[in-house]
Formats: sequence, structure tokens, C-alpha cells
Amino acid sequence: MTSILTSIIVIFLLAITGVYISWRAGRLDRLHARLDSARFALDAALVRRSSVALELASSGLLDPATSVLLAGAAHDARAAQTGRELPESDLTRALRAVFSQPEFRSAMSGLEGGQELLAELEGAAHQVFLARKFYNDAVAATQAARRRWLARALRLAGSAPRPEFFEIDDSMVPPGDGQEADIPHLTG
Repeated sequence: MTSILTSIIVIFLLAITGVYISWRAGRLDRLHARLDSARFALDAALVRRSSVALELASSGLLDPATSVLLAGAAHDARAAQTGRELPESDLTRALRAVFSQPEFRSAMSGLEGGQELLAELEGAAHQVFLARKFYNDAVAATQAARRRWLARALRLAGSAPRPEFFEIDDSMVPPGDGQEADIPHLTG
């Protein structure tokens, strides 16, 4: 009788352990899928922002020097395949330089299509900010799950590459402006 009871307990414990390991593996898989989705959304937001910046640069609403500066930064950001953080940060700095020019907003509001283009660019910059936050949150959750002892011991992550944070300068408010906001805005 005791050998049957012992066998039932062992089988029960093995079943519970198997279910837990399966749950952990499934969770890690879902986190990697969430990470991929967040990366695609971030890439789309970055492409949209550079497209709108190129549209602004080629619109004829800016002076030639500013247009060249902005177009160069937008092109570099769009062309970067690896190491995108630096070109994307350079685009943010170029946008910040354009928008920090004296009387820029008032000059743009007087031009036809200027306000709409500025609103679209602000929306694109806001989308980059949000997409980067969601992506970095997904990276943090995935890294935490991969650091657990069971995931490391059983190699539950498989051959999936270790996710890395995407850190760029995405604040449209110039530093030291006294406006330290979480959400970037082109307006000051």
C-alpha cells in the first residue's frame, strides 16, 4: 500500500513540476513575442518620424540651411540598420534645433500647411516616445524572466538573442528649459 501511495505522490509531483516548467516556457515565449511586436512598432514609429521630418525639410517652409540639416539627419536615421540609437538621437537634436529657433512657431503658423505639418511631426515624435517606452518595458520583463534560475538552468529561452534596451534622446524640449516632462512636445 505504501509503495502505491509513494508512486502516486511522485507522479503527482512530477506532473506539477512539468506543468510549472511548461508554464514558464510559455511565458518566456509570450514575452519574446511581445518583444518582437514592440520592436516592430518602434521601427514603424521611427520610420514615420523620419518621413515627416523629411517632408518638413523638403516642404519649402524652412530656410535652406535648416532644410539641409534636417534632411541629412532624417536620411541618416532612416538609413541606419545597426546602431540606430546615435542617428535617431541626432535626428531628435536636429528637430530640437529647428524648433528652438526664435519665432519659428509663429512663422510656421503663418504659412499654408505649416501648422498641419508641425502637428503631424509632434504626433510622430510622441509615437516614438511611447513606442520606445513600450519596447524598453518589454525588454525589462523579458530579461527578468530570462534571469530566473529555472530559465537559465533549463535554457528555456533557447537560442533567442538576449534583448537589449533602445536608448535614444527623444525629448523635444531643450535640456535645462525648466520643463522636464515625461512626454516630449515640440511646443515650449
